Amino acid sequence: MDIKIAIVNSSSLGRIFPEHLNRLKALGEVDRFDFPADMKGKELAEELLGYSIIITSATPMYDKAFFEYKDKTLLIARHGIGYNNIDVKAAAEKGVCVTRVPSYVEREAVAESTVALLMDVIRKIRSASIKVKEGEWTERAKFVGYEVKGKTVGIIGFGNIGSRVGQIIKNGFNARLIAYDLNRSPEDIKKGGAEPVSLEKLLKTADIISLNASVTAQSYHMLTDKEFSLMKKGVILIDTARGELINPDSLIKALDDEIIGELAMDAVEGEPIDKDHPLLSYDNVLITPHIGAYTYESLYGMGEKIVKDAEKIIRGEIPDEVVNAR
Repeated sequence: MDIKIAIVNSSSLGRIFPEHLNRLKALGEVDRFDFPADMKGKELAEELLGYSIIITSATPMYDKAFFEYKDKTLLIARHGIGYNNIDVKAAAEKGVCVTRVPSYVEREAVAESTVALLMDVIRKIRSASIKVKEGEWTERAKFVGYEVKGKTVGIIGFGNIGSRVGQIIKNGFNARLIAYDLNRSPEDIKKGGAEPVSLEKLLKTADIISLNASVTAQSYHMLTDKEFSLMKKGVILIDTARGELINPDSLIKALDDEIIGELAMDAVEGEPIDKDHPLLSYDNVLITPHIGAYTYESLYGMGEKIVKDAEKIIRGEIPDEVVNAR
């Protein structure tokens, strides 16, 4: 049968490593699409009619209505770890295989990105560099930062990436490490080198908080006014997981109330955001465009997994990392 492959909202697949795109083209016709992040349902299904293999980024939304209107689909391969933009139950009911990239592929890249963001904001690296470019070297006394050593670092989501962030923080900086994870036992957290605590204790105790949890019905907007009110004044907050973990109105309020001393995010709810987004008006906010996994090593591994998924599904084989039953 004729195979048509859609690459949806992926800015990197096949561009940095052309061999991945060439292998996909050997399987069938390949087309790229850039859709609005909130596109879903019948509209999205009609745009992708005829494509039996869909390779997708974290957007758009493949909801129940999408599968009701979509014609035959063999595979939706998520070009990344998270798959909360795909209704996996509805996919299974339609016989669509949904896969993702194994979490270890992105582990080092995202963990190192988390630490890089932390070091930028805690030592004011970016702001100080801008002053040098402006010829204001003598303003250096304005950029006094803090050391991570001796601080209490709280990690929310102590799984694949969060545990690696913890290793780097604890072993590299000699910080006190505490962690909260609804899906991991206290014994597992201890084995990872952290002290297991409740969410309330973490919020009250941590000088630095790193969000590394996945988005579920339980974790969606887990940080609201109540949670921010428990935090230390001037807390440093890093989010390299998903923007949807934080209630956006509560985040703005916490910045206005100076509860948050420094904020660094690689993911924002409703991304991509434009230059008029309210978060960008704060001097103590650093936002990067969801580049946590953007290392050559990580992107190569992601591309390899996606291509192998497509090759296997066409051969009638079951790919690895299937997240729904067929």
